[in-house]
Amino acid sequence: MEQSEIYGQMDFNLPHDVVNLPTKGIFYKPKKESLKVGYLTATDENILMSPNSLKDGIVTSLLKNKVYEPGFDVNQLLEVDARVILIFLRNTSFGTEYNYELTDPLTNKRFEITITLENISYEEPKVKPNELGLFEFVLPKSNKKVLLKLLSLGDISDLDKIKDSYPNGMVAPTITKTLEKHIIEIDGNRDREYISSFISRLPIADSKSIRKFIKDCEPSLDLKKTVIAPSGEKVTFEVAFGVEFFRPFFTV
Repeated sequence: MEQSEIYGQMDFNLPHDVVNLPTKGIFYKPKKESLKVGYLTATDENILMSPNSLKDGIVTSLLKNKVYEPGFDVNQLLEVDARVILIFLRNTSFGTEYNYELTDPLTNKRFEITITLENISYEEPKVKPNELGLFEFVLPKSNKKVLLKLLSLGDISDLDKIKDSYPNGMVAPTITKTLEKHIIEIDGNRDREYISSFISRLPIADSKSIRKFIKDCEPSLDLKKTVIAPSGEKVTFEVAFGVEFFRPFFTV
């Protein structure tokens, strides 16, 4: 295990704050309503400035370094909780203002605006999980009862690696592999080979129904912003996460 993977958990007594998780930790083992999160340091600049930071996963690297909870695997975090932590890290290091460059839809010219990243509202999912953080769903075509889970950062990373492993011109099995991550059991059967085989024969109607249902289960943050362009037109966009979320501050 690399040092960066355990840095945060080794040094969990360093200066930190407590970040409340929107999901209340109901999807995690152990369940955590909040996490101790350290502040960005000069050491973290190495990650932010790395030319490979996008490819290697800046989000996971930062979280491994900054979550000061012994025994807590950041790979199990849902995206919504990870984003709350990233906003905390950015706000406590650089302030709440965020400069954004957008395109004026009327003139097609680029313009800059400044937004603030505070008081972001949490959007409750339409469907609530069971006590284990899982969701029951009956497939409309196959009439099978499936048990589903939401994708974690680790799951998303695995799927990205699978997609990247396929050369240009070849279609990666993104849909089937994603379903394999979501589906925990089918009619009580948790055998992974059985589930994989079942998914390969799954009717499109069932596949689409699962994806639609999952969207109703996913908690999220309201990250959409609407601004007025120089031409007077409204521009709606969503705050993006990744290396650009931090890198503008490292140009001096």
